[in-house]
Amino acid sequence: MTEKATLVRGMRDLMGEELAGIRLVEEAFSETLTSYGYEPIRMPIIEQTALFSRGLGESTDAVSKEMFSFDDSDDPLSLRPEGTASCVRSVIAGNLARGAQPKFWYAGSMFRHERPQLGRYREFFQVGAEAFGLRGPDVDAELIRLVQDVFEKLSLDSAVELEINTLGNAASRQRHRAALVDYLLPHKDRLDADSVRRLDQNPMRILDSKVSTTQEIVEDAPQISAFLDEESLDHFEEFKSLLSRSDIDYKINTRLVRGLDYYTGAVFEWNTESLGAQKQVGGGGRYDGLCELLGGAPCPAAGFSMGIDRLSLLRTNLELESPSFAPDVYVLALGEGEEARALKVASHVRTNSNLRVRSHQGGGKVKARMRSADRSGAKIALIIGAEEAATDHVSLKWLRTSQDQVSVPISELVSTLLSST
Repeated sequence: MTEKATLVRGMRDLMGEELAGIRLVEEAFSETLTSYGYEPIRMPIIEQTALFSRGLGESTDAVSKEMFSFDDSDDPLSLRPEGTASCVRSVIAGNLARGAQPKFWYAGSMFRHERPQLGRYREFFQVGAEAFGLRGPDVDAELIRLVQDVFEKLSLDSAVELEINTLGNAASRQRHRAALVDYLLPHKDRLDADSVRRLDQNPMRILDSKVSTTQEIVEDAPQISAFLDEESLDHFEEFKSLLSRSDIDYKINTRLVRGLDYYTGAVFEWNTESLGAQKQVGGGGRYDGLCELLGGAPCPAAGFSMGIDRLSLLRTNLELESPSFAPDVYVLALGEGEEARALKVASHVRTNSNLRVRSHQGGGKVKARMRSADRSGAKIALIIGAEEAATDHVSLKWLRTSQDQVSVPISELVSTLLSST
């Protein structure tokens, strides 16, 4: 017996209501990003591994533990674990930031080799936006305002909390790093294994540890705010002021450092209490040194990424309605002699409306055809029998309510359907 094909662990087949919910989130971001003047960009799923190890940092979980990597003719390649590094590479390759301030957005699959659980998959979907060439906090605030608009459109604004912090410039971070290491070294024996590894590579990441014993240790650790230079402080103060003037609520989290090494200056995350263990639904911030780090000219930049899967799951948990892929109407002929007429009716409705129309196929007796219409999930069946074909009419039968069946002329069909669906 042939072995049954199975799904790869951590991957999913998406269909029905789950896919409809994901598409709803994607479309909300697409519409909003376009309205803000962000240009769509598509980057490849496979990149050189060095792009992520240099850009994200060797010590990050995304690079050290979670990448799907392989060799192609001695050229190490990886499935992308996030989108920012790829977008920056594209901007550098096209010299797009020279004398310009491009803004891009993208959506698609990302991959991380981690333990699958609800809200965390090995293939997951993100939407992100990146703005280049702008140093001021106004673009940081715009990115947050943009996301807030999407949350309002998706009815999620009351279920998500914004947290912000600043990491300062390179000099500020270096001073903070030295003080942090001095503080943590006496506690090294009590730190978890990942935090011990990060002590030499990126000690700021220890502040973001989820291990309870480590959280207790860092409770009294030096905070970055004590090491900020005047420019970084001014940037953060103006950033907060812009958010307040835009009526955006936020919470300052001094332990917020983000999970990737390229962040500088203002950083932010959106969290929720309605997804269980997976609290974060998105985040972002400034990464003013990343273009130069990846071989381009110095260029300030800021961006965000949002978990499409988690936002869709959040809407489900909040019992918010998602669209359905079921047809609005189901067109069927009562006999073979009217099938050509039924096809023309279906084409007429599709051409003159945005209604989803499904035509009956497979023949069968009248009772079987009606049963297929009901099983399709359509709200209305459009029925064409010999009488309807002869008089240029269509009979409308409501499948989900008890309204009486009516017959309407083809000239009034679309207007009748639009007022009924």
